[in-house]
Amino acid sequence: MEEEIEALYADRPGSIHAVSASPSEMSPPGGGFVLVDVDGRAAGCGGLKGLDGETCEIKRMYLGPEARGRGLGSLLVGALEERGRALGYSRARLDTGDRQPAAIRLYKGAGYHSIPDYNGNTAATLWFEKDL
Repeated sequence: MEEEIEALYADRPGSIHAVSASPSEMSPPGGGFVLVDVDGRAAGCGGLKGLDGETCEIKRMYLGPEARGRGLGSLLVGALEERGRALGYSRARLDTGDRQPAAIRLYKGAGYHSIPDYNGNTAATLWFEKDL
C-alpha cells in the first residue's frame, strides 16, 4: 500500500505517515483492524482509530490490485463502520488524495461528504465524514 501511494504522489511533498496509524491506535479498546481474505489470502485491509469519544478515523484502507472491482471496497468500508459503531463511535472520518478516483467514488457512494482538513495529513487533498 505504502509503495503504491508514494509512487502515485511522488511529485508532491508529504507522507502517509504524517498522521499516525500505529498498531496500538488501531487495536481495542479504541480501535480496530479488518483483514480482507480472498481464497485464503490477504487481499486488503483497513483500520480505525479513535479521534475523540464520538469520532473514529478510518486509516490504511487498501485493496490489492487483484481484489479490486469486485465490490470488496464497499464491504470493507461497511465492516469498518460496523466496528466503529460497536466501539461506540457515532461519526467516521477519513482522508484520501485526488489521484484516487475509485476511492473517492467509493466513499461518496457510501454516504461520506466532504469536510475541511481535520488532521493535517500532508499526503491528503480530500477529507470526508459520515454519521454512523
